[in-house]
Amino acid sequence: MTIRTTQTTVHFSSPFLLQGLDATQPAGDYRVDHDEELVEGLSRLAWRQVGAFIHLPRIGMPAATHQMVPITSADLQSALEKDLRS
Repeated sequence: MTIRTTQTTVHFSSPFLLQGLDATQPAGDYRVDHDEELVEGLSRLAWRQVGAFIHLPRIGMPAATHQMVPITSADLQSALEKDLRS
């Protein structure tokens, strides 16, 4: 099975909370990794997302420890849409 990871940066203008996070996170830019697996048997390449992880703390924030927290893409998208409305 072939797996790839793509990285994106998301921006929150306001503090936010995602399922799986222990506490509300401050506004800022966050790195998100998306793990995808190759869908076998198709005549063209296709990838299916199998996981997503947000990196804490936010980009540019010094910290003694860093962590990757598993999240769902749906929760992330919902939080980003909510942030745009606020």
